[in-house]
Amino acid sequence: MYIHALMRVTIIVLLSWLGCSLGHHGIKSDFTQLRSNNSTDSIPQLAKKLINSYKDLVIGFSNNHIILKDGSKLLWDDGIKNKSSKLLLEKPDLKDIFDQKYTVGQLKSTPATNFDPGRIRNEPFFLKMYGATEKEVRKNLTEITWCLKLVGQKITVTRINGIDKKLTQISKELDEHPELKKYLTNIGGTFTWRNISGTNRHSMHSFGMTIDINTTYSDYWQWACKCTNENAVIPYKNRIPQTIVDIFEKHGFIWGGKWYHYDTMHFEYRPELID
Repeated sequence: MYIHALMRVTIIVLLSWLGCSLGHHGIKSDFTQLRSNNSTDSIPQLAKKLINSYKDLVIGFSNNHIILKDGSKLLWDDGIKNKSSKLLLEKPDLKDIFDQKYTVGQLKSTPATNFDPGRIRNEPFFLKMYGATEKEVRKNLTEITWCLKLVGQKITVTRINGIDKKLTQISKELDEHPELKKYLTNIGGTFTWRNISGTNRHSMHSFGMTIDINTTYSDYWQWACKCTNENAVIPYKNRIPQTIVDIFEKHGFIWGGKWYHYDTMHFEYRPELID
């Protein structure tokens, strides 16, 4: 009896010591925090889509913030309701990315005024993911051959999120459609560190995760209105075949032809927006 009692006391003391030791070194508290951060019950559904789409960057969610792999945090919801189109473009929080729903497949009607799903971008998030400077972005760039059979053009894209591999696969699928060749030759651009025309916002081309196909057969809202005025009345125009759109969307790319401020040459890797 005495021996059993002594063993129980010894075990209790040992467990207590281990608990203090783990807590002292931050192991226990870190584990608890990790569980808290990744509790699926406390994470908003839209935040889950962001986490699941970018698992190499985002590791959790806690206290209204997305937690990134480097330990930094980005605000999820700034609490501002009914933002104007201008504010959504210029100062969106992460939740605002999902303000307008992107729908895959054939357009059923032309986009409504200021309906630009995917054009709302939280710039700090993408700077964290792809690089905050041109030099940082360039470290992850690689060259691939675009549409080897039909075109054979070398293009520069990022390796982050496997975008080089995704665009290689897209190329292979497009190569099976010789009728599309004229739209795929003379690629308009991939990586260029620059701002969007008429703004202080980074173009997604700055990150090497975007591709513009042949501009000769493309349409762009600024060309149509000969302006950079976001409030201009813009007649919709598109000449890009649906087959091209479908292939890109299958691999996580959204199409700028589904925006009121249309950019029909433009395909951008945004898997969080595609259901």
